[in-house]
Amino acid sequence: MSVLTAHHPAFKEQRTYAVNHLNLEIKEYTHSVTQAKHFHISSDNKENVFLVAFRTIPMDSTGVAHILEHTALCGSRRYPVRDPFFMMLRRSLNTFMNAFTSSDWTAYPFASQNRKDFFNLLSIYLDAAFFARLDPLDFAQEGHRLAFKDGADINSPLEFKGVVFNEMKGAMSSTNSQLADLVGRYLFPSNTYHYNSGGDPAHIPDLSYESLKNFYNRHYHPSNAVFFTYGDIPVYDLQTSMQTLALQEFTGAQPALAVHPEKRYLAPIAVLENYGLEANDDPADKTYIALSWLLGDSTDPQQRLEAHLLAQALMANSSSPLQQLLENFPHSKAPLGISGLDDSQKEMVFTCGVEGSNPEHNQTFTNEVTLLLSRLAEDGIDHQQLESVCHQMELSQREIGGDHYPYGLQLILTALPGAIHHQDPIQLLDIDPYLKQLRERIKDPLYIKNLISRWLVENHHRLLLTVKPDTDLNHRRKIAETLRLQQIQQALSIEQKQAIIIQTQQLSERQQQVDDADILPKVGLEDVEAALIIPTPTEQHQSPPLTYFHVGSNGLAYVHLLLPAPTLSSDLWQQLPLFCKLTSEVGVGQHDYLASQAWQARVSGGVRMDLEFRSHIENTDRTTFFCNYASKALTRNQVPMMELLLATYREARWDESTRIKELITQKRIYKEKSIPGNGHSLAMLAAACCFNPALNFQHQISGLSGLQNLRKLDDDLNQHPDAFDQLQQKFQTIQQALVKQPAQILSVNDTDWQPLSETLQAFPPIQRYESAAGPEIKPSAPLQAWLTNTQVNFCAQAFKTVAPTHEDSAALTVLGTFLKNGYLHRAIREQGGAYGGGASHDTSHGVFKFYSYRDPRLQETLVDFQQSVDWLINAQHSAESLEQAILGIISGIDKPGSPAGMAIQAFHDQLFGRTPEYRNRYRDRILAVKISDLQRVGEKYLTLTPRTAVISHHAAWQQFESAHEFEVHQL
Repeated sequence: MSVLTAHHPAFKEQRTYAVNHLNLEIKEYTHSVTQAKHFHISSDNKENVFLVAFRTIPMDSTGVAHILEHTALCGSRRYPVRDPFFMMLRRSLNTFMNAFTSSDWTAYPFASQNRKDFFNLLSIYLDAAFFARLDPLDFAQEGHRLAFKDGADINSPLEFKGVVFNEMKGAMSSTNSQLADLVGRYLFPSNTYHYNSGGDPAHIPDLSYESLKNFYNRHYHPSNAVFFTYGDIPVYDLQTSMQTLALQEFTGAQPALAVHPEKRYLAPIAVLENYGLEANDDPADKTYIALSWLLGDSTDPQQRLEAHLLAQALMANSSSPLQQLLENFPHSKAPLGISGLDDSQKEMVFTCGVEGSNPEHNQTFTNEVTLLLSRLAEDGIDHQQLESVCHQMELSQREIGGDHYPYGLQLILTALPGAIHHQDPIQLLDIDPYLKQLRERIKDPLYIKNLISRWLVENHHRLLLTVKPDTDLNHRRKIAETLRLQQIQQALSIEQKQAIIIQTQQLSERQQQVDDADILPKVGLEDVEAALIIPTPTEQHQSPPLTYFHVGSNGLAYVHLLLPAPTLSSDLWQQLPLFCKLTSEVGVGQHDYLASQAWQARVSGGVRMDLEFRSHIENTDRTTFFCNYASKALTRNQVPMMELLLATYREARWDESTRIKELITQKRIYKEKSIPGNGHSLAMLAAACCFNPALNFQHQISGLSGLQNLRKLDDDLNQHPDAFDQLQQKFQTIQQALVKQPAQILSVNDTDWQPLSETLQAFPPIQRYESAAGPEIKPSAPLQAWLTNTQVNFCAQAFKTVAPTHEDSAALTVLGTFLKNGYLHRAIREQGGAYGGGASHDTSHGVFKFYSYRDPRLQETLVDFQQSVDWLINAQHSAESLEQAILGIISGIDKPGSPAGMAIQAFHDQLFGRTPEYRNRYRDRILAVKISDLQRVGEKYLTLTPRTAVISHHAAWQQFESAHEFEVHQL
């Protein structure tokens, strides 16, 4: 065996396993001294991935594992700089860098296409994981600390500060997060899942620095670690680095950590809890009701697959029996957002529930669910529906991802729970044999009946959770935090008060210090690939216009049917996006919506319709709109999938009034709940909405104004009998206009487009219409505040810039990263305590934006935005800081997707004028940007008066100095 294919002698090879249907070979190794496991997934993919994960098992809600994840990345033995993780983001061509805290593990993954860069990052990650410095000041910055509101004034009020503290205040503003936390708290009374691994803001201040260090010493040892690698780098090279940089310094193994199974309840339990609602909100119809069961072991491939079969058979779509009950329960507005199977923990949890209800309906809900499940345990589920679920499982298993996370990382995260819980992770990747067994087992009608009976009907480890609103709870929490701080302050001695002042000063000095970046490895512009490689069509045909890409899709076929948006009146433009969102959820032809949902599950991975639009590359006041019907399927189902897609395009039904009203209510509720997790994007869109038609339209349909419009429509449908008739007429008029538009078809697969040819020949002649110019701009105030039920703030400012082809566009794009790296990250995150903040240039629409995310501040952050521009113009800047900004932009541009995803992106880019030539020309302009360009465009575009939008809550808004200047909207 050659050195290139051999493993390092410090490791023992345990086995080699081929996952044939994924075209993968996996090797398992054990480190001889520490007993650490290493799984290597060999692939010819040059995007190599590394992940090291530790079993982290907190037994409180102080967020110790989460805070440790942050603090470990703040400097290590070999790299004693303040912020090596964020510094390496700027000195790297990575395609992914992050760290995750789950409920029972903490992982540090990265990916890169450049080998030099990969080994640079490997050195950083191994040192951070195994030799973290854990400086007390980093714990104070990232975790929590006490500080006086007025800096050095010991008589001013004390405050809790810290990045994770504010992050979790934002995270726990989400009702879905609160519900998931409560389900864990009551379904797992004795093990780690009882606690909030991210940290409860009420308990985070209880964590001491000593406890953090003790947790690190116990959990971050190689014997408690699992290593995964993926890609084309020889395993010998990988293990040599792992051994040399870390593992050789450990002399033995520690006792293994493990999560113990939960002791089972002998009878179901019922719990009533509260969540905070703004004082001026009406609590009626805002209660959440959930039923949750504890199921089997998530690391057992058969149990895991059976749980997925059960969950999907019951809730896959609107035609599934339990999903039907949730959607039609008369005392609620929508199915619960956390409904479904959670297999992220050692023991799986199944939840079903409703929201928009009232507490008195919880027993009625329980009775209806248990009655349905008992009936299904007696009568079973239609075999064709079970076949559809198996079909969906196969499709999901075969699909090559990579359009969001790197594909290798997706595979690793699928396998990781098995390794974490001392089981076989490879079996979680190779489910093909178990899927074949499942297809045989479902032929026996008793099989699904027994599953329903064993895991649900006869399972006494069940929770009925009712969570009702409390309009005084947020106030009481604030009072409790204030009283706690007051009691702490009253008990402090003069020496302790001075210690807080000293720590604040030391932290400020540490945040301002300039570290020696040369300690860290780096790549430079000389390591950047010469050009971006963009997929090109394999075939193109004219009648009807069809573009085909032949790519390695592992047996999946993707089809898009695109039409230019027709000429529409202003009121029809307002409903076009909703038309698109509802099209795949209503009936088709002679099929009602239940039959249509079953049809989709039987032959495809679903149908979706999107309204796609972008500004013109030479003039952002012009916008191009396309309606896109899209689907995917196993290649054997290409033709049935295309028939489904065409039927949906031509024959979507708009007469199912009850269904459509329910869908609109559900979408309203889900949009309302999305604000805490998406506040920075919504604030940026509100700030920029008047700069061009595309952004204005986006704000009206998917932004904060869109939420207001959706609420109004939902209320009108519920209050006015004729409102649905008017909406139905609008939808029918839109559909009649769409079917007259000229169609383009995109086909992407690993076989051929020819099976579709007969279907396409039946395409009727199309009268050609030109795409409309789009809706007119609706004005909005230059200073906007949107108040909602959140514990943190989101701030945004926007400036109008230039079209993509303008010579200044590339410099503005680099400038966003330059300002974040050089000023905003330190000012907003480290000093201000926000979870995130920065700047970016929206190249497509010609807008420069500042933003903050989960931010405890308002006024100070807006000041930071403007001071970053002063810093840009007046300070001296190094060539290295420019290179770092450019590298960040280039790594984003060059980031690969899945083979199918890259082909689809190339087609859609071309559709909107972003040709391969344009994309590479823009990339070349990025590489040519100079410091003087940044200062010139900063002074030219960012010294004007910005448009500002913030998302906040009443308590913070009442203290905001400039509140009277803003137009206020209540969400």
